[in-house]
Amino acid sequence: MTTVIQPNIASAIRRKAEESTEVITGFFEANQNKIAELAHLMAERFEKGGRLFVMGNGGSSCDAEHLMVEFMHPIFEKRKPLPCLSLNQGHSLITAIANDEDFSRIFSHQLIQLAKPEDMVLVITTSGMSSNLVAGLKTAKSCGLMTIAFSGKDGGRVSQLADHVLTVPSFSIHRIQESHTVLLHVLWDAIHLTMGEQDIV
Repeated sequence: MTTVIQPNIASAIRRKAEESTEVITGFFEANQNKIAELAHLMAERFEKGGRLFVMGNGGSSCDAEHLMVEFMHPIFEKRKPLPCLSLNQGHSLITAIANDEDFSRIFSHQLIQLAKPEDMVLVITTSGMSSNLVAGLKTAKSCGLMTIAFSGKDGGRVSQLADHVLTVPSFSIHRIQESHTVLLHVLWDAIHLTMGEQDIV
């Protein structure tokens, strides 16, 4: 039996793919120098023994764990692993903190126990408004860590707290998430290039 593709569905697929490409391209054209500078600063911290703590909610929590894998277990043998920990991965710990204290404390509680001044914190968020990420950034800053935010829309509250903010200026959750995925790959690569490794990606 032959499947009949409805023209409106095919058109929607093409339109959304074009929108995604346009948002991603525009974002990197506007932020390439900012990303290069951030890669340099992060490379310096890694070389001095710093670690990267990363966190997010929902789909962004998946991005946080994805980023951890990229740093801790590079897919290329010639790229060395760098210390990165997603604060989303301990479900028993997260639910204990949320139950005994408050959900807004799930990341800041961990940072208080783990972080050192040479470390870095990266929050990934499509809205920039999540209370637990805001609390995490405030704790990170009080501990002297370098703070970074991947955000969307107008940047939200995290854009006023983080030292380095990369905002995807879209109100589509999907377009923001797609851009964040490309960003985490590009930033990871730029850090390695800054550290003198081969441009093999």
